[in-house]
Amino acid sequence: MKPLEEIKIWLEANLDEERYSHTLGVADCAKELAQKYGLDSEKAYMAGLLHDCAKCYDNETLREILTDKMHCDMTELLSPKTYHSPAGAYLAKEMFDVEDKEILDSIYCHTVGRENMTLFEKIIFLADKIEPNTRDKSWRKHILEVLEQENGLNEALLECFDYTIKSIVDRRLKMCLTTVKIYNELLDNVNA
Repeated sequence: MKPLEEIKIWLEANLDEERYSHTLGVADCAKELAQKYGLDSEKAYMAGLLHDCAKCYDNETLREILTDKMHCDMTELLSPKTYHSPAGAYLAKEMFDVEDKEILDSIYCHTVGRENMTLFEKIIFLADKIEPNTRDKSWRKHILEVLEQENGLNEALLECFDYTIKSIVDRRLKMCLTTVKIYNELLDNVNA
């Protein structure tokens, strides 16, 4: 893996100022969540740092990566807003020499999620939604409170999916079937 400072320099040069601030916030939040849940905090920091590394590319370039280099399923190509996640995993491996499967998988699924997400994937997903630098402060406060409840991580994820699904429906955008499956899985986990 390339040195941390080299990665930060590349990200700062290639992401706009707000996206770079978001990226640093996700990395810090991922590190904190990893510590809370007994996971490798440095690995979580790296995943958070690289989660949006593909955001600087246009949709056409991202689609080419997904279809030509990764051969993604067409269901993953319903919304250009999600292209950067799987493409980011590819770029993390190819550009930054990341070999750690846990980091790559968490980057891959940080936007849509996946069924049976690992604890590590869940905290990277959540860190992206509640980082302190660019996300709504009251939303972050609410989710941090939810995390303190019994089964708080699944409850917090369910809250995020509630919000996302309502937003998709309100904007009349296509919804990936994986989103519905994850929502149902989270409901089962929370209600168990």
